[in-house]
Amino acid sequence: MAKLEMNKNTPLEFGLYSLGDHLLNPFKGEKVSYEQRINEIIEASKLADEAGIDVFAVGESHQEHFTTQAHTVVLGAIAQATKHIKVSSSSTIISATDPVRVFEDFATLDLISHGRAEIVAGRASRTGIFDLFGYDLKDYDELFEEKLGLLLELNKTERITWSGKYRPELRNMKIFPRPIDNTLPIWRAVGGPPASAIKAGKQGVPMMITTLGGPAMNFKGSIDAYRQAAIEAGFDASPKSLPVSTASLFYTAETTQDAMREFYPHLNTGMSFIRGVGYPKQQFANSPDYREALMVGSPQ
Repeated sequence: MAKLEMNKNTPLEFGLYSLGDHLLNPFKGEKVSYEQRINEIIEASKLADEAGIDVFAVGESHQEHFTTQAHTVVLGAIAQATKHIKVSSSSTIISATDPVRVFEDFATLDLISHGRAEIVAGRASRTGIFDLFGYDLKDYDELFEEKLGLLLELNKTERITWSGKYRPELRNMKIFPRPIDNTLPIWRAVGGPPASAIKAGKQGVPMMITTLGGPAMNFKGSIDAYRQAAIEAGFDASPKSLPVSTASLFYTAETTQDAMREFYPHLNTGMSFIRGVGYPKQQFANSPDYREALMVGSPQ
């Protein structure tokens, strides 16, 4: 596994991520074009780079209301448009993708970006990609475990012999190109349950926990279980060796009142389109509290 070079001035890094959402503006009653939305994301990455933010990540979601289905293409454009910021997926749906192709794509991205590429491997919280590419949801867990396992093996060695259930076997195959440092940082995305965190710990891979809200302390049980599992598996479970990332929604304005007034219509409309139900107002009302995972308020 590639060494995860954290910001040398602080053990904490700050990043921005997008799934390429393409939603109705609740104030204007219209959507921007696909072209404009994709270019807005690329422009945002340039601003993040100029501001000194550590990471910019783009994920894939293969259904209506999203634009970055070809997220590696967008990341390639971001790599060319930026100079310093890490360029990562926010979720590469490894379950419904060929791990060999994923490794080839991100190794190439690493070369384009001069060593800034990272992968966050996820299993999908929406099922559009399974329908589109012909995978059975009953294989949801097995697909993810097998394909993530293969991706991690590809990252360890240039030449591989491998066999599994959901992909043709590999017989002494050499995989090209290799990333600049020969391996890539690969994170395992976890939705929250300790069982998934324990699997990440047993694999000895960095973990990203995602949430849409609720108390931030809800992360603690999963993080503790992750580090304990890593120790039992013989890994160095220190934050330096096995960092943990949390991902949630974020919005700020000059005052907390402005932020809440401006953001809730967007959040509620988005959830209504994507999940069929809006975002609970009571849960949103807690978002200015620093102990909450959903972060909405003034810069202070």
